[in-house]
Amino acid sequence: MLPHNAEPGSPGLRVSVELDSDEALRLLGSVSLGRIVFTQHALPTIRPVNHVLDAGHIVIRTHDGAALTTRTRQADGPGVVVAYEADAIDPDTHLGWSVVVTGYARLVTDPREVARYQTLLRPWLHRTMDHAVLIHPDLITGVRLTETVG
Repeated sequence: MLPHNAEPGSPGLRVSVELDSDEALRLLGSVSLGRIVFTQHALPTIRPVNHVLDAGHIVIRTHDGAALTTRTRQADGPGVVVAYEADAIDPDTHLGWSVVVTGYARLVTDPREVARYQTLLRPWLHRTMDHAVLIHPDLITGVRLTETVG
């Protein structure tokens, strides 16, 4: 009996192809779900969130009392260091892509910008999400998982 994550038969040869930052951001913008990674009490914390790509920045919405809202509200300088990951990997073939962005997150404080992001991005949760967090990408990496030809 095969484990649930094993594939029957022999899989084709797969390779991991590095993506340039433009292609990685384009792919990230093609999906709406990702994972934000930040520190809380000196430990890594990961939250699934939906996002929108706006002028090369990743924007998510948060609520008052959320750990990320609190962290970005308290940040000095450019913001809080975060990582953001999104992917589209086929569960059967295990082919697709994954993108990781590392950068600084800051709370959006301009009411007009917050209102604009509220129209661009609808949260998946049914709760008041009256804050927006903008992530400025400093390091963008990505891979495409593909089968070799031949």
